[in-house]
Amino acid sequence: MATRINKFLSEVGYCSRRAADRLIEEGKVTINGKIPEMGTKIKKGDQVEVEGQKIEKSTKIKNIYLAFNKPVGIVCTTDRRVESDNIIDFIRYPKRIFPIGRLDKLSEGLIFLTNDGDIVNKILRSKNNHEKEYIVSVNRPIDRDFIQRMSNGVEILDTLTKNCFVKQLGQKKFKIVLTQGLNRQIRRMCDSLGYKVRSLKRVRIMNIKLDVPTGKYREFTKEELQVLNVLLENSSKTFK
Repeated sequence: MATRINKFLSEVGYCSRRAADRLIEEGKVTINGKIPEMGTKIKKGDQVEVEGQKIEKSTKIKNIYLAFNKPVGIVCTTDRRVESDNIIDFIRYPKRIFPIGRLDKLSEGLIFLTNDGDIVNKILRSKNNHEKEYIVSVNRPIDRDFIQRMSNGVEILDTLTKNCFVKQLGQKKFKIVLTQGLNRQIRRMCDSLGYKVRSLKRVRIMNIKLDVPTGKYREFTKEELQVLNVLLENSSKTFK
C-alpha cells in the first residue's frame, strides 16, 4: 500500500509531517534518487533518503516522549543553522527528537519532545480541544473586566479567540487555559486589552503537569502515557 512521503517519515520517527514537508520543499528528500513533489507516495521497494541518509521502516525505534521545562531564551526550532539557542542543541538528547508545538523565545515552561510524528498532529490540531494551562504576569493591575474579556474571547489575527477559563491569581497575575494555539495568542490578547506580558509560563498540557526544574526534562510515566492515549483516542491525526 502506497504511503505519502511525509507520513512515512513521521511513522518511522524521523520527524513530524510538517517538518517532513519542509525537508521536501528544500529538496533534501529523495525517492529512488529523485527529488519528489509534495504529496508523492512511496511503495514497497522504494528507497527513501534524507540528506543522503537512507531511511527504512526497519530503522524505527522505540517512541520517545519527553516533558521539558524550557527556559526563557531558548527557541523551539529543530533548524540548528538558523538559531544557535535552539531547543535541540540545548537538550542534547542522544536520539533524534523534535518539539510538539512551540513556546516563543520569551516564554518558558512545559513543552513535549518526541520522535512520534503521529502524536504531534493529534495534540496540535486546535479542533481537538486539548487544554494547555499558563501562568501569566502583566505590567499593570488586572480587574474583573479584564478577566471577563479574556474569558469571552478577544479579537486578534482577524479572528475571535475561543472562550477560555481565566482566573486571577494576584494583582498582576492570572491563570489561563487555552484549547487553541494561535501565534503568540496570550501576548496578542493582552496587547489588545492594553496590557503587556511580563512573564508567561506553561504549566500543563492536557494531563501532564510541569514538575521538573528549568532546563531539565523527564520521560512520560507509563500512567501519563496511558491517560494521554485515552484523551487522544478520538483526535484527528492530520493537518488540513
